[in-house]
Amino acid sequence: MNTLEDFINAIPKAELHLHIEGTFEPELMFEIAVRNKRKLNYQTVEELKLAYDFNNLQEFLDIYYSGADVLIEEQDFYDLTWAYLQKIHAQHVLHTELFFDPQTHSSRAVPFSKVISGIHRALEDGREKLGISYRLILSILRHLSEESAFQTLQEALEYKGWITAIGLDSSENGHPPSKFERVFALAREEGFLTVAHAGEEGPPEYVWEALNILHVSRIDHGNRSLEDPELVAELVSRNMPLTICPLSNLKLKVVRDRINHPIADMLEKGMMATVNSDDPAYFGGYLNENFLEVARALSLSREQIVQLAKNSFTASFLDPDEKRKMMEKIDRFYQLNPV
Repeated sequence: MNTLEDFINAIPKAELHLHIEGTFEPELMFEIAVRNKRKLNYQTVEELKLAYDFNNLQEFLDIYYSGADVLIEEQDFYDLTWAYLQKIHAQHVLHTELFFDPQTHSSRAVPFSKVISGIHRALEDGREKLGISYRLILSILRHLSEESAFQTLQEALEYKGWITAIGLDSSENGHPPSKFERVFALAREEGFLTVAHAGEEGPPEYVWEALNILHVSRIDHGNRSLEDPELVAELVSRNMPLTICPLSNLKLKVVRDRINHPIADMLEKGMMATVNSDDPAYFGGYLNENFLEVARALSLSREQIVQLAKNSFTASFLDPDEKRKMMEKIDRFYQLNPV
């Protein structure tokens, strides 16, 4: 492994913060749009790609939801998920825990059953044919009502065997985690784990709410936790994972310059930071590109890259024996490819 890129490409790793609708590459979007006789607002793939220049989270979400409009049939969700799995297989990602947003589709009268069945079928094929294990996380859209969230959770109960956790995403500002306290309480009663986006654009107080009101097992993003030393100490004491998304942070102006990305600081403070791709079709890279971006910008050592890879499995929802096996794979890899 002579180069940093080769090292990152080959090291075993997991991805814990990935929106499957955010893997919708323009080429596949146009293909499915034609298949379903849906018209996009853009004439060509190139024109669509030029629109991926965002000033904030909301500008991105506007295009994200527009693209999702062409997803209608179970096969569409299968094709979307299978394309993602093929990409991460080539990047030596051994485990993925991905989000799906059923409310994005139910608002267009696409049945919950079609969405989850297509995704689940692809994930099972990925496990059997590519050796990629997985967990599925249903994300609640926080800009919608509590009533809508309860309805979505009710639909999910029929598929409890397929869904590991309930999450919270979409527009953060003005929609604190506490808005969904009762929904997440019911989710926990039904046996789901919980996670939540917090501290991306929203303040550190949102991270506190996710911890103490939603009782999450992971914080998605969490960048702004660093603004509150007491919160940092709490996250360290709990060994609470943060699913950090470097290219997303740059693309959405959460971080203004790559050399100021906080992930190295998080590691130095003892925080359980992980690297993820978030919405890679829109933000310029899948998991390896995110690793490479921060490794180069922050001059991360190979030991730090190994730590981040190990963190990805430690923070996962795999069982202890599965985690142990993954750690052994990383150790064997590092022994064969030392600094």
